[in-house]
Amino acid sequence: METAPKPGRDVPPKKDKLQTKRKKPRRYWEEETVPTTDGASPGPPCNKRNRELCPQRPKNAHILKKSRISKKPQVPKKPREWKNPESQRSLSGAQDPFPGPAPVPVEVVQKFCRIDKSRKLPRSKAKTRSRLEVAEAEEEETSIKAARSELLLAEEPGFLEGEDGEDTAKICQADIVEAVDIASAAKHFDLNLRQFGPYRLNYSRTGRHLAFGGRRGHVAALDWVTKKLMCEINVMEAVRDIRFLHSEALLAVAQNRWLHIYDNQGIELHCIRRCDRVTRLEFLPFHFLLATASETGFLTYLDVSVGKIVAALNARAGRLDVMSQNPYNAVIHLGHSNGTVSLWSPAMKEPLAKILCHRGGVRAVAVDSTGTYMATSGLDHQLKIFDLRGTYQPLSTRTLPHGAGHLAFSQRGLLVAGMGDVVNIWAGQGKASPPSLEQPYLTHRLSGPVHGLQFCPFEDVLGVGHSGGITSMLVPGAGEPNFDGLESNPYRSRKQRQEWEVKALLEKVPAELICLDPRALAEVDVISLEQGKKERIERLGYDPEAKAPFQPKPKQKGRSSTASLVKRKRKVMDEEHRDKVRQNLQQQQQQQQQQKEAKAKSTGARPSALDRFVC
Repeated sequence: METAPKPGRDVPPKKDKLQTKRKKPRRYWEEETVPTTDGASPGPPCNKRNRELCPQRPKNAHILKKSRISKKPQVPKKPREWKNPESQRSLSGAQDPFPGPAPVPVEVVQKFCRIDKSRKLPRSKAKTRSRLEVAEAEEEETSIKAARSELLLAEEPGFLEGEDGEDTAKICQADIVEAVDIASAAKHFDLNLRQFGPYRLNYSRTGRHLAFGGRRGHVAALDWVTKKLMCEINVMEAVRDIRFLHSEALLAVAQNRWLHIYDNQGIELHCIRRCDRVTRLEFLPFHFLLATASETGFLTYLDVSVGKIVAALNARAGRLDVMSQNPYNAVIHLGHSNGTVSLWSPAMKEPLAKILCHRGGVRAVAVDSTGTYMATSGLDHQLKIFDLRGTYQPLSTRTLPHGAGHLAFSQRGLLVAGMGDVVNIWAGQGKASPPSLEQPYLTHRLSGPVHGLQFCPFEDVLGVGHSGGITSMLVPGAGEPNFDGLESNPYRSRKQRQEWEVKALLEKVPAELICLDPRALAEVDVISLEQGKKERIERLGYDPEAKAPFQPKPKQKGRSSTASLVKRKRKVMDEEHRDKVRQNLQQQQQQQQQQKEAKAKSTGARPSALDRFVC
């Protein structure tokens, strides 16, 4: 008799109707390819709102877990191929007719190149030569990038041309102000300060701020572009010179007795009494050194980063009131009453060089930004331009009717001379050529005798301090049109200035490295190297570099450890040293024996009783 099968043993359980009709929900971006069954529609998604429509999973249903190990054979991934964008065609299907980077002219690359390839590499080890070659390749790549980025410098230097052979020296400042735009015309102004004159002035390195000090104690600093006054004080003492330090936040004032340091709010920070009766100031920005020349004839270097005096040099030439710095190598030029100009460095107590420039006393000295040319004027009413590239010979000379009391060079190589109440400016063929003294470029007459001159950096502006106040002149083509935003940014904020100060202090150049030729610091001192080698040979008695050092061969079974290799090397070196010492002793004994024999022959055949006392 057959019995009906019990549910749950051999007969599978019946599926729920909703479970058989359920289908994978279709997304809105998918197309329906398989037709649904009669009247069947895909079930709604399983969420909280329609939880009752979702099929329930049986409690006894066994769920297979996915294995972490894939059953498919592992195929190594192909490396991602770099697709050259130049080989790909554009959207229009056209191909670039000029593939690759644009060529750079060789002349432009040479302007930024700092390595002289005409000099051959010295004979050295392969590792050293490879390093030098890598450095040369990096330098060449850097110069190419700099030449390519020169296209981004949109500004060009200004110029002034006359119509139909017109002499530019006859063009006055009023005509220039009418011809230029409003922003440039606002840079020409006059400050009438006859009550406290005459004035000395100084621009900051960024060219944004101006500081000036009067002989009767008036000191002020302002943003001369926006005409915003930073500070204004009266020190109740004669002011002989004024200088900005590494930034516009600090100001050095040479007063009648001592040197004082002020901040941009006019608050006195320091009074340096070791620098007394100072007449002229110069600041070396890359060395953080403030150079002072005094009536006592001393040239003093003050390190403003630590507040210590690095050197105090006696020039032995009397009162020092003519001083200038070479921006290229940071050498100080001093003019003396005997017609000579001496070049000084804090690393030496004697002058690096002395140049006889005039038959009378020197009144003014100026050096251009490249460190190539020096202009001097003396009591003999002569203006001379010297070549500083080792010859120190005058290139051009001009006799002036009254003589020049003040000189200054611009960033583009223009030379200005102050003669009484007249200012003359001479221009050359370019930045690398000396100015031509035949015909002046511009001429301007002031309301009083000139007492100080300086070109504003990165601007076509000349600042003149005279007995009637301050005058800002427009000189087309004087300033560098493009500035380095990481070095001298006139638009930097306070936070940027603080970060720049930290980086500048980390990159500070030691005062001992100031010399006439800074390129010599990167070269090897061959003379000192050979002298040290000779002294070492004399001290040891042999040349340790004459023979290649012993290199032990590696052994097996653990006998080539580092300690065993060092012991074997030392053993061979000791044996070689003993042999060389024995040879030297034998040679010395032979020489002594030869000397004794030579003495015995020189005395003659007749022996004397006193020979035993002769050593």
